[in-house]
Amino acid sequence: MSSPITKTDLEFLKRFSMLIGVLAVMAVAFILLALYIYGKNPAATSPNADKVVAERLAPVGDSYAGETGRAAMIAAEEARKKAAAAQVAYGGTTDGKVIYDNLCGACHKSGAGGAPRTDDKAAWAPRVAQGLDTLVKHATEGFTGKAGVMPPRGGNPSLNDAQVKASVQWMLDQVK
Repeated sequence: MSSPITKTDLEFLKRFSMLIGVLAVMAVAFILLALYIYGKNPAATSPNADKVVAERLAPVGDSYAGETGRAAMIAAEEARKKAAAAQVAYGGTTDGKVIYDNLCGACHKSGAGGAPRTDDKAAWAPRVAQGLDTLVKHATEGFTGKAGVMPPRGGNPSLNDAQVKASVQWMLDQVK
């Protein structure tokens, strides 16, 4: 009985197996060489590595307890208020026209969101009848009415109360 594999196929398989064996030995040799070289010359660490790790491990929030905690909370709130006051919109100007042109006019010129247009005196008549204090309150705190929505401080939380009042007063002067 003769073998189903021919002599040339058998010779090919023998040489191919030797080639695969030699390549495997070379791969192991290269891996060992790389490990040896890396052991002699380790990778440099970033000079900011300690800082990055410290930031990653820093607590997300603080917990306050007792009188020292209360004092820390009050100090943090004061710092927040001071930072907010330092970021007053439009350089702190109380020129109603400047504020209107930069903020209020976006809605009150086009009527967006149901805002009464400053060129429509009839739409302003019921609002003017409410008085300046009510309109300033609505502009400061925000208001949702049947006709539309007024976001608090016109959508810019960095406006202070004097700026809101000045812009409302300027608009009232335009529609009277």
